[in-house]
Amino acid sequence: MQDRNYQILLAPVVTEKSTRNAEQNTVTFNVTADATKPEIKAAVEAVYKVKVEKVNTVQFKGKSKFFRGKPGQRSDVRKAYVHLAAGQSIDFSKGV
Repeated sequence: MQDRNYQILLAPVVTEKSTRNAEQNTVTFNVTADATKPEIKAAVEAVYKVKVEKVNTVQFKGKSKFFRGKPGQRSDVRKAYVHLAAGQSIDFSKGV
């Protein structure tokens, strides 16, 4: 089960918008396409030892782009917006 938690959460999203959302106790993760909201909630609670109130997910379809003059396709991405309970936080800069 522990391995599945790390397979679900691919990477935290660290951008200006996600940093601004972190002030309202919302953390953003890239997750696998087959992960359900209860699985994402359980994975975040197990890995980061925090209390999760709710999870919202968004599926982004990959854009058609040109790479070195040749047409290509960006990968599809699924993001999870995890709303933490009051007083909870996750610090991604720790250990840098």
